[in-house]
Amino acid sequence: MTVILDFLSSISWWAWVLIILIIVAIRDIFIQRSHTISHNFPIVGHFRYWLESIGPELRQYLVANNREELPFNRIERGWIYASAKKENNYEGFGTDRDIYAHQHIFINNAMFPFKIDKKHPNALDKSFLPCAKVMGEFNKRKKPYRPASIINVSAMSFGSLSAKAIESLNKGVAIADAYHNTGEGGLSPYHSNGGDVVFHIGTGYFGVRADDGSFSLEKLKTLVEKNPFIRAIEVKLSQGAKPGKGGVLPASKITKEISEIRHVPMGQDVLSPPNHSAFSNVKEMVDFIELIAEETGLPVGIKAAIGKLNQWKELADLMKKTGKGPDFITVDGGEGGTGAAPPSFADHVSLPWVYGFGDLYKVFKERGLTERIVFIGSGKLGFPGKAAMAFAMGTDCINVAREAMMSIGCIQAQVCHTNRCPAGVATQSKWLQKGIDIPLKSERLAQYFTTFKKEFLEITHAAGYEHPCQFTMDDIEVNVDDHNLSKQLSGTYQYNKVPVPFNSMQDLKDCIHLGGIKKNNK
Repeated sequence: MTVILDFLSSISWWAWVLIILIIVAIRDIFIQRSHTISHNFPIVGHFRYWLESIGPELRQYLVANNREELPFNRIERGWIYASAKKENNYEGFGTDRDIYAHQHIFINNAMFPFKIDKKHPNALDKSFLPCAKVMGEFNKRKKPYRPASIINVSAMSFGSLSAKAIESLNKGVAIADAYHNTGEGGLSPYHSNGGDVVFHIGTGYFGVRADDGSFSLEKLKTLVEKNPFIRAIEVKLSQGAKPGKGGVLPASKITKEISEIRHVPMGQDVLSPPNHSAFSNVKEMVDFIELIAEETGLPVGIKAAIGKLNQWKELADLMKKTGKGPDFITVDGGEGGTGAAPPSFADHVSLPWVYGFGDLYKVFKERGLTERIVFIGSGKLGFPGKAAMAFAMGTDCINVAREAMMSIGCIQAQVCHTNRCPAGVATQSKWLQKGIDIPLKSERLAQYFTTFKKEFLEITHAAGYEHPCQFTMDDIEVNVDDHNLSKQLSGTYQYNKVPVPFNSMQDLKDCIHLGGIKKNNK
């Protein structure tokens, strides 16, 4: 034994390297059969797979230009990071965007910007920007809700995101006076840190799920009673990245805690069905909405990606006839994100946000229903310029998901479905989550929202308005080719937005102090 140890200790480090390489080569040629490249090119072939595994990072940092990447390019990510960190988010020497490119957005500024005096709410708080409408006001819900912020966190589940990410987002929206949509994974302890919550009900009914997987009204009532920070309920019909396909949570992401919250077994992929079992047609869906609203007192809305319009027309006709229906509608775009989706769905199913929202808004406008619905836009709208277009088209609030993730550290590694998110945001790995400093990240989410609202207000004032709800379709132009061919939104999407009832920001501030709605205005 001593002789063997003496021999091993006498071998130099380079000889050890050579021995290891020989062993790898023998394995590549004679043992493994799953990788042709490694078999035909032992040792060297491994570099090919390694380079492929870090391809997104190489392109992100070394290859792609500032405006080239998708889903978010370097300039967009940089603006979010700088805004979240309260750093300089300006750019010098003029824009590097091709302003003659197809679908470039132009906001028509006024000769004289809107002027605020010293007593104006925005003179005291440059990011004060509540929603101009109230969820549940028309249908006289017991607990109507006016979002105190026009930008909020979109539906992202605990399970898809990590515990530390969810807690950071919730504490951040509490600072920013925004709301936090739970996503379909149910209400976790990490959603209970001071922020307003919109409870999201998906087809799996996680968190309000009976033993047989069906919806439990009693569980929902108990949940709402125990958690008064739940301010509204959203029923998901579909989402932009995979409409017509249920949610997917890989087994590798399911912990004991997630299993208990969702009421699902461990060790198996959680696949939400594409359809609800609680209803199967438009009338049954409206009855379901009204039942939940009556039993909880909360505003109830629906979320969907837009494609065919026949059932939406049926819904609008039924709402006009009965005076019942959703208090808000969240429209998701085909460009929306998800933790896991087949490329065929993410690439091709459902319309992009601008087309889908425009088609849907016209359906409700033609029937005189727009004033009773709070329209929420979701699909890469977390930038002031895009938000201006969305509000001009009829949106009342926007929800952001990936933008919110980036504000707390997401680097767009695009490995959400693998449980190996390097930023600790979209993983259940305790080790990877250790990099998230919750107090710091919650402040960054809040700062991103604050910066967004401040810049959005500045754009609004530049257009001559006090609140973004006053934007009209004629205030925004979309580039087609040259200026003689560019069209105002009204010409592009063939409708005019219905004016939103709005008096002043001071009036909204007074409403917020009265719980979101003025009693004498009911």
